[in-house]
Amino acid sequence: MEVKVLKSEQINRAIADTFIELIKKNPKAVLGLATGSSPVGVYQLLVKANKEGVISFKDITTFNLDEYVGLDGSNDQSYRYFMNYNLFDHVDIDKKNTNVPSGVGDIEALAKEYDKKIAAHGGIDLQILGLGSDCHIAFNEPGTPFDSLTHVTDIAESTIKDNARFFARIEDVPTKAVTMGLRSIMNARKIVLLATGKNKAQAVYDLVKGSQDESHPGSILRDHPDCTIYVDEDAASLL
Repeated sequence: MEVKVLKSEQINRAIADTFIELIKKNPKAVLGLATGSSPVGVYQLLVKANKEGVISFKDITTFNLDEYVGLDGSNDQSYRYFMNYNLFDHVDIDKKNTNVPSGVGDIEALAKEYDKKIAAHGGIDLQILGLGSDCHIAFNEPGTPFDSLTHVTDIAESTIKDNARFFARIEDVPTKAVTMGLRSIMNARKIVLLATGKNKAQAVYDLVKGSQDESHPGSILRDHPDCTIYVDEDAASLL
């Protein structure tokens, strides 16, 4: 695992360039995508690269990390809606090739099929991650087994509070999610993670230097053969 300390705009550029390089090399690449505020700048740069003809998404397949239980894709707080709004609606991707875990229907059964579907597409070539304030990745909260696959999980109270800024009221934040598990994430061939701001400093410390156990889910990334952590000076302040 490599840690790079850059300015926020440099982080977005570096990660976007990693995606662009992969897509140029493999126009049929399988991308692992994330939601939340962290990757938005990266997605904006990918949209720009697509519109300028630098890359095409027409043969790309994507798999998202997670989705709120109880929200379908028409809900403007769903992660499917987020991906459409921030990326898919603005590039030449076939939405039939975009996959987000289902938050409605037989979610338990659909979750069990998600990893099989990823494997059927040859696995994820490049996965982007954010980092929660309690060192969670995706919705793998502290206590999640390191060998977990896609599953339904309760969302920690701290994460609900962190995500409340996206909702009108904290009571509106879903309390369950479907998420790729830690083993699912580790199966990606290459991983990039970005974390910025003082509020992520403790989580970054726990990821890089804290105990490597289930109390710090992100710490599993230390064992990945090709993982780069991008942080700004504030997020790196405790290292």
